[in-house]
Amino acid sequence: MPREDNSEERKNRILEAALSVFARRGFDEARMEDISAESGVSKGGLYLYYKSKDAIIEALLRNMFSAEMGSVRVLLHKEGSVRDRILALTHTFANMIDRMSVAIPVMLEFYAIAARRQSVRDFLSQALHEYREVFTELFQQGITSGEFRETNADKAAMTLIALYEGMALIWTMDPHAFSWRVYGEQAVMYLLDGLRPQE
Repeated sequence: MPREDNSEERKNRILEAALSVFARRGFDEARMEDISAESGVSKGGLYLYYKSKDAIIEALLRNMFSAEMGSVRVLLHKEGSVRDRILALTHTFANMIDRMSVAIPVMLEFYAIAARRQSVRDFLSQALHEYREVFTELFQQGITSGEFRETNADKAAMTLIALYEGMALIWTMDPHAFSWRVYGEQAVMYLLDGLRPQE
C-alpha cells in the first residue's frame, strides 16, 4: 500500500497527467496505460488510487469545479461594490485560463459527455445550481444596496453564467482572437452597466 504521507501528492500527479492525456487524446481514446506513463506511477499503483478512467474523470470534475467555486464563494463576503467584485472574478477567471489553458478543452468535453453519461450530467447540473445560488445572492446584495436597479436577481445570475460559459467556448475555438482580459471584462461591464439604476 502507498505511504499515507505521499498519497495526496500521487493523486495530484495522476490527475495532472490525466488532464494532459485527455487534452491530447480525448476521453474516449485515452487509456489508463497512457495516464500511468505520463504520471510516472505504475499501472498497479494507478489502480490503487483510481479504479477506472471514469473515476479519474469524476475526480477531475470535482477538482476543477471546487477550485472555481472557491473563488466564487469568496465574493459574497469581500469588501467593495458588487460590480468591483464581479469584475475581479472576471480577472481571476482570465488568470486561470492563462495558467490552465490545457484544461479548457477537457472542461468542454465534460459537457459533451454529459449528453451520454447521467453521472456527469448530474454533477454539472449540481455545479450550475451552486453557481446560480451564489451569483443570485451577489446580485441581490447589489439590488438591496441600491447599486443595481430592481430586477430579477436569478435571471441576472444566469445571464452572467451564460456570459462566462459562452466566452470559454469562443476562447476554445480561437484563443488568439479572443482575449478574456479585453472582451471578457467588456462583456461583463455591459451586463453590469445595464443593471444600474435609471436616472
